[in-house]
Amino acid sequence: MTKRSASTQNGGKVEASGHKVSQNGTLQDGDDRKVGLGKKVTLLRGISIIIGTIIGAGIFISPKGILKHSGSLGMSLIVWIACGVLSLFGALSYAELGTCIKKSGGHYTYILEAFGPQMAFVRLWADLIAIRPAALAVISLAFGQYILEPLFMPCSVPPMAVKLATAISITSVMYLNSMSVTWTARIQIFLTFSKLLAISIIIVPGMYQLFKGETKNFENAFDLSKVQLSGMPLAFYSGMYAYAGWFYLNFVIEEVDNPERNVPLAICISMAIVTCCYVLTNVAYYTVMSAEELLASEAVAVTFAEKLLGNFSIAVPVFVALSCYGSMNGGTFALSRTFYVASREGHLPEVLSMIHVHKHTPMAAVLILYPMTMLQLFVGDIYSLLNFMSFLRWLFIGVVVLGLIYLRYTKPDLPRPFKVPLFIPVVFCLTCFFMVFLSLYSDPVNTGIGFAISLTGIPAYYIFIHFNHRPKWLQRALDSFNRSLQIILLVVPAEQ
Repeated sequence: MTKRSASTQNGGKVEASGHKVSQNGTLQDGDDRKVGLGKKVTLLRGISIIIGTIIGAGIFISPKGILKHSGSLGMSLIVWIACGVLSLFGALSYAELGTCIKKSGGHYTYILEAFGPQMAFVRLWADLIAIRPAALAVISLAFGQYILEPLFMPCSVPPMAVKLATAISITSVMYLNSMSVTWTARIQIFLTFSKLLAISIIIVPGMYQLFKGETKNFENAFDLSKVQLSGMPLAFYSGMYAYAGWFYLNFVIEEVDNPERNVPLAICISMAIVTCCYVLTNVAYYTVMSAEELLASEAVAVTFAEKLLGNFSIAVPVFVALSCYGSMNGGTFALSRTFYVASREGHLPEVLSMIHVHKHTPMAAVLILYPMTMLQLFVGDIYSLLNFMSFLRWLFIGVVVLGLIYLRYTKPDLPRPFKVPLFIPVVFCLTCFFMVFLSLYSDPVNTGIGFAISLTGIPAYYIFIHFNHRPKWLQRALDSFNRSLQIILLVVPAEQ
């Protein structure tokens, strides 16, 4: 065949990089290799994604919301166990959805399948403009604070130094997720083992103290004189928030090796490990601290380490920072797949569903969060935004599990390799909607504002998706931008 310098056999131009641009402007891999997301998430990597995103800084710094609202040490431990079981119910429900709807995207995909594109877009809109950038900025700020703390002891860390360290950490997470799925997963495994090591450093001395007979703080553990029924819902709310993150493996279902086996197994193993870690860590804290001391402490793990481990307490902020980095890495890895799938469904620009020709990562879908997160980090009121949006998490998770029940009746013949008893999704769905009601009751103003922000997704859906009759000049400009971004990022449509 005669070699052509300016065109290929199909009439497409050849770029200097050696990649082809077809007649419709699509960048293609020059050697015709298959470009897509491989099945690189094994059982161990799946477990590391779930554990690594559930366990953040909270268990080390401030695990006192449950104790404060439950009223007694014994009741607080019961709430920790109960929230672990309820979270397992939610995780098992998602395991059924993940094995019968083998598409990545998590909440967005399941709402799309059960209730259609409009409700799915509202969820996506709230995620994109507010929830995810704010949540990533908050956990990143915690990383910036604790990674610098040993350097500035005993002084406080300057706020601008925290923000600069935070910006560097966000940039590094985005770079890692853009460059390699394999290395992202390997580092997630390392960070997950670091978290479990940090928790073991608390649990083992605590259990040793317990077996030595240090049980004075457990006397009258179930004293009901301070227990108020009105506080129990808030205790459960705090507990469910601490366990949140069990759903992240469902965001990457298409990349899970043998999902019918590995998804339910990873979820069950992860939830058992996290529940045991949370309960035993709290028991360990109580061996050296009374309930009053725990409530008064600004950083519980540091106070614990100072009492039992001496100078080793200096290392605690480093472990907390690594824990935060694991949550950032796992969350970014999973959430980029939501934007990838939403683009594939036509709800976001096409370039977000394209894969880097060499790295085989959804580079554009990873990077979309970067400018929004940095903007909120330096400009926005992050914590107010999270207050507005916190109830939306449980509203949409409740809607997803309601969708599971709905699909049982509307699509009874859908293959379900893993199927849970009906009472499990029913109990969990009622729990989610109860927590939404609790948010409305306890903080109607912030909840109302958050609800209003999410409802802006309805007009956005009709403007950008439903009424897709743009002026020709605008469509040409968007197409040109899309092609330019493809060439700059070296991304191509994924082969299914």
